[in-house]
Amino acid sequence: MVGRRFEDAVMPHLDAAFNYARWLTRSDVDAEDLVQDACVRAMRFLSSLREGNARPWLFAIVRNTWYSRRSRRDAVVESPAHLAVDEGVDEALDPEQRLVQQDTVTRVRRALEGLPAEFREAIVLRDIEGLSYKEIAEALQVPIGTVMSRLSRGRERLLESLAAPIQAEVAR
Repeated sequence: MVGRRFEDAVMPHLDAAFNYARWLTRSDVDAEDLVQDACVRAMRFLSSLREGNARPWLFAIVRNTWYSRRSRRDAVVESPAHLAVDEGVDEALDPEQRLVQQDTVTRVRRALEGLPAEFREAIVLRDIEGLSYKEIAEALQVPIGTVMSRLSRGRERLLESLAAPIQAEVAR
């Protein structure tokens, strides 16, 4: 019974949980370990899952597991240049346009990785994973107003970070 409930509730969200973990850890290997540990916790605390959407519940477990690990290690993980993210390169573009698209994706990814964790995770959950404000609030265990503030401030910082190289180029 527990195994079936776990499969029904958690398994459909594993790819999204891995993607979220990858943004948190900035490493494919660490993200795999994090999701595995989160799944063990999810199985253990499956009784705490109320009827409804298991996705924010699982994201909350991934996030809490990550913060537990971070506080134990108290170490900063460097962002690997080889972080494998589906960049969704449009094959219909000509080679020059593809290079521009790849450059843009790389710049946005780096800018996003450079944000403080609370802003990065709010943006990832909303703009990449598509969670509602309510689901994000549930996953992050903060009020909806805090989610809105983090999204606003995070997006503002993201835009500033992306505009900086352009402004520097214009100043030359």
